[in-house]
Amino acid sequence: MAGTVLTPVGAARADSSLEAEFDRAFVAPAPQPSSASRAVVQPTDSTKAPVRTRPTPSTVRPFVSYGQPRSFASSFEAQLYTAADPANGRIGVAVIDLTTGQTVSVLGDTPFPMASTSKIAVAATFLDGVDKGKWSLDDQFPLLIPVKSAKFSSEKAPVRPGKMVSARELIELALIYSSNPATDALLAAVGGPEAVNRWIRSTGIQGMRIDRDIATLVRDDGEFNPASMVDLRDSSTPLAMAQLLSGLFQGKWLSPRSRAFLLTTMERCETGKRRMRALLPDDARIAHKTGTLNNTASDVGIIQAPDGHAYAVAIYVTGQGGKPNRDARIASIARTIYFGNESHQGGSAQLYANR
Repeated sequence: MAGTVLTPVGAARADSSLEAEFDRAFVAPAPQPSSASRAVVQPTDSTKAPVRTRPTPSTVRPFVSYGQPRSFASSFEAQLYTAADPANGRIGVAVIDLTTGQTVSVLGDTPFPMASTSKIAVAATFLDGVDKGKWSLDDQFPLLIPVKSAKFSSEKAPVRPGKMVSARELIELALIYSSNPATDALLAAVGGPEAVNRWIRSTGIQGMRIDRDIATLVRDDGEFNPASMVDLRDSSTPLAMAQLLSGLFQGKWLSPRSRAFLLTTMERCETGKRRMRALLPDDARIAHKTGTLNNTASDVGIIQAPDGHAYAVAIYVTGQGGKPNRDARIASIARTIYFGNESHQGGSAQLYANR
């Protein structure tokens, strides 16, 4: 599968990834309105009634920092807190050592915008359906292309059907190139966000939810500053994402074939070259997925050393003065995690080679 050449890749990947769209549009933190209502009031004159602003949804609240712990359980935890210093924007990290089961986190229970990291859950939901005989990877579905519309003008952003593509290629486009039309095609095929949420609940994981398709998420993003506000919509806690990755790696919810397809596809991820993989050794294996939205960047996945020692890692970064700084912070945190145990002795019994 790693060598498969996809005929529609060039067309589907161009200008279709969530990362590409927001890399172009957002290079610095968006200004944070001081009012509880976020929409801008349009100019009015004496003959027109004032335009009402959008009220803050009940899912949105200010972020309150509780600072660092007074003491740390280990030197690695202290290193992780230093690497995830939130002085320029909140940062969430969760690490599960897949050899020992040890879990360490920073703001591990705090929701962060999932952005495109949600595509892992969408793909896993579809693959679960394949395992249950609901559909196959050879079934074809249309790409769902966004149709231009004004922000917040509808509950769901309009889309139009595009080229018919096999489910196998849709998953590869979504996870390798972060294609939004491919992800929305998969999302529609499984039954929408609620179907993904049902699958997430079936795993027992709490702290992760999908509320909108990607077309709507992209169109309506930027209303709140994720560095200072918490929005539960389309969010995950770092711990929830790390638990999802851990379970997928350990084969808890998918068949061996579906598990292998998902993880080998994530190994081919083309986005985020300056993030998780940037400061890791060339012989480290990484199966990951990036995410980018207004004033936030993320990278989540499995990092494995040559001896097989593996970690499920979720890193969510906001603020930091711009995208290059967010990318650099993710790279630094990933390096801290990898070299937290430099010996890498006693690696995981479940090596990538067994997939």
